[in-house]
Amino acid sequence: MVLSESEVEQDWPTVDELKQTLDIDSSAWDVTMTRQLDAAIAQVKFDVGLWDELTDLPDSSLAQGAMRLAVLMRTNAEVPPALLTNDPIYQRCLKGHRRRFSIA
Repeated sequence: MVLSESEVEQDWPTVDELKQTLDIDSSAWDVTMTRQLDAAIAQVKFDVGLWDELTDLPDSSLAQGAMRLAVLMRTNAEVPPALLTNDPIYQRCLKGHRRRFSIA
């Protein structure tokens, strides 16, 4: 069986990866960046819906979605995270992963 890239299990992004993406060498912001990354990961899990911590693992698309949201949080600190999730790149990363949909 051949797995597509989106089906390959990955780990969530790390603070070191986020720092590399943002070209930050200093560790002065590690605590803040850890919180931002944790918030981004939690938002991805929430947006997927029905996330089970015991059985669910991110694939590369969900990991990239968390990274994208963490970068957006870092560079747009004044914008509420709920608005940042409307980013088209973030939305594309979550495409096909949602288990719960809002009712309008």
